[in-house]
Amino acid sequence: MAKAPATPLQAMFSHALKDMYYAENKIYKSLPKVIRAARSPQLKAALSSHHKQTGQHIKAVARLFAELGQKPKAQKCDAIDGILKETDSIIRMFGKTSGCDAAIVFACQAVEHYEVTRYGTMRRWAITMGNRRLENALTALRDQEGDADQKLTDLAISGLNSIADEGEEAA
Repeated sequence: MAKAPATPLQAMFSHALKDMYYAENKIYKSLPKVIRAARSPQLKAALSSHHKQTGQHIKAVARLFAELGQKPKAQKCDAIDGILKETDSIIRMFGKTSGCDAAIVFACQAVEHYEVTRYGTMRRWAITMGNRRLENALTALRDQEGDADQKLTDLAISGLNSIADEGEEAA
């Protein structure tokens, strides 16, 4: 039986967990479209790798629910829905230009930054609640999302931004 949150912080944590379960599932479903739009083989590979990792994140978040004695449950997250809607719009605007990959990095980094901040905040809450297992799991999730963000930055710096700067404009 699920244990009801005893404090406002525990209730916020439970809310955030449902939010992130929804977000990870939405991200997982949206990544194949982004991968198809990418032009650079390196960017496609990085996004494909992160797609697999996102599948693991869904399982990791489900384990966090179990740690709290709860069943995994998604709660609609307007923030990630907005970021993913913007991603679609960016791909439509720039997908047929040489700036496609730089635009994809721009959009995907918004997703990564969202995840890093949410997992980072939840980690601090776990520390306050004195739950070391939650803290460790959230540290790993935050760090993996940060690593994905850094890979995107490295790809942008190593050439994707320059290609966008030298090519044709969006229609």
